[in-house]
Amino acid sequence: MPSQKSNSNPAEPARAPKRERGHLRVAAILDAGAEVFAEKGYQAATMTEIAARADTAIGSLYRFFPSKEVLADALLDRYAQQVVAALTELRERAAGMDSATLAERLVQFMLALQDKRQFVLVILDAREGSRRLAFRAAMRDGMANVLLTAMPALMPDKAEAMTPVLIAVLKNVTTLAFAESDAGQSYLAELHDMLRAYLQQAARA
Repeated sequence: MPSQKSNSNPAEPARAPKRERGHLRVAAILDAGAEVFAEKGYQAATMTEIAARADTAIGSLYRFFPSKEVLADALLDRYAQQVVAALTELRERAAGMDSATLAERLVQFMLALQDKRQFVLVILDAREGSRRLAFRAAMRDGMANVLLTAMPALMPDKAEAMTPVLIAVLKNVTTLAFAESDAGQSYLAELHDMLRAYLQQAARA
């Protein structure tokens, strides 16, 4: 069995599969990697365990992802694509939305991502690099475009200033929604009202 540490150059990129079977295997590896990173943390996660979780040979894993770093970057890229797609869909529907509806859609957007977000936090906390910066920039740009579409009178610099505030608030959505008590829905209602008031004030400014 190959050793845990690959001899491949860590900078070597992921290899794209050429056949449907390869695509399915890569998807299984990525799903397994997300699970193991979320459960074990970035440093403790091993390629051997990820291969076992994906029910694939360790050699096949290294063929597509030459190192753990490459696999982590591929996971960030996949998640970024999902975030951008969700924000693009929201932007396409945002024209004419009132503040209450936009606040509700933003909360739903974050809740829809909650099951994928844990492994992303683990990777982002452990790694620096261009993908980390690119992911955060894409998130901010997507959110700003949603605001500008929903509130055409909003100035771009105001949307840019609002975006990190909204993202910081929305990060607490899952914590409130899955509170240990039965008050999760009440907490979300309060958050929704706060967002609605903030967006309403910005639209009037």
